[in-house]
Amino acid sequence: MLKRSFQFTDEQRFARDRMVERLRNHYRIRDERVLEAMSVVPRHIFVPQALQGNAYTDNAVPIESNQTLSQPFIVARMTELAEVNDFSRVLEIGSGSGYQTVVLACVAGFVFAIERLQELARLSQARMRQLNVTNVSIQCFDGTVGWSANAPYDAIIVAAGGPEIPQPLLNQLKIGGKLIIPVGSTLEGQRLIRVIRTETGFIEEDHGACAFVPLIGRHGWDK
Repeated sequence: MLKRSFQFTDEQRFARDRMVERLRNHYRIRDERVLEAMSVVPRHIFVPQALQGNAYTDNAVPIESNQTLSQPFIVARMTELAEVNDFSRVLEIGSGSGYQTVVLACVAGFVFAIERLQELARLSQARMRQLNVTNVSIQCFDGTVGWSANAPYDAIIVAAGGPEIPQPLLNQLKIGGKLIIPVGSTLEGQRLIRVIRTETGFIEEDHGACAFVPLIGRHGWDK
């Protein structure tokens, strides 16, 4: 969770409040803890300075290493679908800029985050220190294999689209745990899938179309 408040300019505060209002009224995000997290995390510090004016708009924003910061709705929706609480252990695959990592840290007990790209992992770690977020651990390796040393998890969120659901991630879910992942047979678009582990197997839910950068790794795309 955030252990310090961050200053917003009047323009940033207005844009942030409009973002949260849109999440609540247009996209029907109902989890108040998620909305509160989106209102306190300074999204503008997670994008390059030249693009900070677009940080709170209703679109994805380019970031370093040719990656993107997901649209606010997608961040809120995936976090809401995870249904975590203050005691939950969450695994995040593809932490990117670190924005969703911090949003998750505000609503979960501890977040284990994996980022494949060293530059992004380094920047994310620096932002955790900047915000004094202490319930997060970020490592750089292939996220499609999961992080078995800290399993099982109450929730796993994958912020990249793969051709199928990686079996190691399913194996690392607790009974009752939820995996949220974009899945599609092409790189152009995916479906947002939630998988719930039960005592006898897995239940899959389709939560609509989405578009993410490719999930690259042993259990994802080759490149």
